[in-house]
Amino acid sequence: MSQTPVNSSAVAGVVLSTIGHTTRMLLLKRTKDGFWGHASGKLENNETAWQAILREIREETSLEIEALYAADYIESFYDIPANTLMLVPAFVAIAQQNATPRLNDENTEYRWCSREEAKAIVPFPNQQALYEHVWTHFVLNQPSALLKIV
Repeated sequence: MSQTPVNSSAVAGVVLSTIGHTTRMLLLKRTKDGFWGHASGKLENNETAWQAILREIREETSLEIEALYAADYIESFYDIPANTLMLVPAFVAIAQQNATPRLNDENTEYRWCSREEAKAIVPFPNQQALYEHVWTHFVLNQPSALLKIV
């Protein structure tokens, strides 16, 4: 019996910051495909998933992260060209107030968005669901201390 391969070598991170007096979510416009999304990337040698997302956020944005949480959410999608089911653990990173990203060459633009703005500009329903989850459990409500990593 054939099976669809499963890959879990990627990570995703939603960065939150208080901009002015309002919590906002950081979205990045990808250079490669031109679509909006959150920080993401692949694990490197001997990294844990949470170490990988901290590295990816630093590489993509140069932001210093004050706290990191497991989002208690797995992004899942079918990668058509690779014929692979992707399972991507999501994290929530809290950046300094009024943080200003400095982008590397992986992204061309950034926006600090409200939940509704973020959901309106991303192309995939799974991203929209992640943002709703993050907003509900990390903005509107205090996250569980059990999810805090750093």
